[in-house]
Amino acid sequence: MTTGFSRHKRRKLKSEINVVPYIDVMLVLLIIFMVTAPLLSLSVDVDLPRSNARSVESKKDPVVVTVDAQGRYFLTLQGGRPEPIDATELTARLQAFVAQNSEVPVFVAAPGGVEYQKVMDTMVLVQQAGVPRVSLMSQPGDNAR
Repeated sequence: MTTGFSRHKRRKLKSEINVVPYIDVMLVLLIIFMVTAPLLSLSVDVDLPRSNARSVESKKDPVVVTVDAQGRYFLTLQGGRPEPIDATELTARLQAFVAQNSEVPVFVAAPGGVEYQKVMDTMVLVQQAGVPRVSLMSQPGDNAR
């Protein structure tokens, strides 16, 4: 009788959680995010000039009009992505946007090597769209406050 009892020995229940499947899922998600993250940062590189001017305090995200060395325009509406745009469409879209959001600051950005005439032409287009105040963007200098 003792031999039959030892054959049917009960196993102890484990009270541990098997985390191996969770680690596998986490690693797959990590790889997916590492592959897709560089694709999400579509932007226009702008090497802004430096200045010692104070930064502008604003409660709302600004509208940024960027002009590059070739004279192409890019419009960024309140934290969105820069969109390539032509001069007539830029004026029309800014006019419609500023009509509904009159307190939103509008900035003009250009790399340091862009001709001054192109920056001035961009400011004229922005003012023709009915924007009351146009500001220029720059990188903070060493003595900026």
